[in-house]
Amino acid sequence: MLNVDINRLVLVCSATFIIQFIDTLSYSIRPSGVRTGKIAIALSLFNILALISRLSNMVQTPFLSSIVDIAIKENKVSSLAIVFRLVIATATVATILGIAFIPSFVRIFSKAIDRLDASGSVPRLILNSMSIRRIKDLAQNIVRPRIDMIQNTKNANIPKGFLILNIPITAIYTVGMLSAIYAGALLPQFRLTASSLSGIINGMATILLAVMVDPVAAMVTDQALHGKRTLRDVNAMVIYLVGGKLLGTILGQIIFVPAAEFIVFIAKLIV
Repeated sequence: MLNVDINRLVLVCSATFIIQFIDTLSYSIRPSGVRTGKIAIALSLFNILALISRLSNMVQTPFLSSIVDIAIKENKVSSLAIVFRLVIATATVATILGIAFIPSFVRIFSKAIDRLDASGSVPRLILNSMSIRRIKDLAQNIVRPRIDMIQNTKNANIPKGFLILNIPITAIYTVGMLSAIYAGALLPQFRLTASSLSGIINGMATILLAVMVDPVAAMVTDQALHGKRTLRDVNAMVIYLVGGKLLGTILGQIIFVPAAEFIVFIAKLIV
C-alpha cells in the first residue's frame, strides 16, 4: 500500500476544491450580467476570482506529481488510482457546494458589479467593501437554494443539445490533467511525455466547448439582455449547465482510467 504524505494529499484536494468551486460559481456570471445589464463588467470582475483558481492549479499539479514520483520510487503504482479517485471525488463535492452557493453568489455578484461601476476601480471597490455595514449586507444576501428553482426550468425554451454535450466535456476537463499524470505512472520510463499529453484530452474538450456549448450559452444570454428572452430562461440554462457539470465530475470517475490508457497509447506511438 502506498504511504501517501497526508499533507501533500490535503494540499492537492484543497487546491482541487478551490478550482472546482470557483469554476462552478463562474456559471453565475451570466444571470448576474443580465440582471445588471453589464455583462462585460461581470466578466472582468470574475477574472479576479479566476486568478485564485489559477494559483490553486499551480499547487495542485506539482504536489500531485510528487505523489506519483514517490509511488514510482516505492514501486507502488497500483495503489495510486485511489488517490486520483479521491481527487475526482473532491471535485464532485466542490461542485455540489458551488451549486448550493450560486443563488447567493448571483445576488452578491450583481451588487458587486453595480458597485464597481460606481466606484470606478477594483481597489476602491475592495476598500469600500471592507466596512462593517458592507459585510453585514453581504451576509444578508446569503440565501438557501429552493426546489422551485429546478421546477421553474421545465417551461424554459432552451436548446437541449448543448446542455447534454456539456456533461462529457466537463468529464474530460475534470480528468484531463489527472489522467495524464496517472499515465506517467503507468509508463514511468516516458512519464514526462505522457504527462505533457494532457493537452490532447483537454484540447478535444476545449474545441467542443468553444464550438458547441459557449456560443449557444452566449446567444441565450445576449437574447435575454435584449429582451428577447426572460431572466428565467438564463437561470434555467445555468441550472442545467451546473447539473451537467455535476454529472460530468461523476462521469470522470468512469473515464479516468480509459483516458490514462489512451494517453499511454499515444505516448508509445510518439516514443
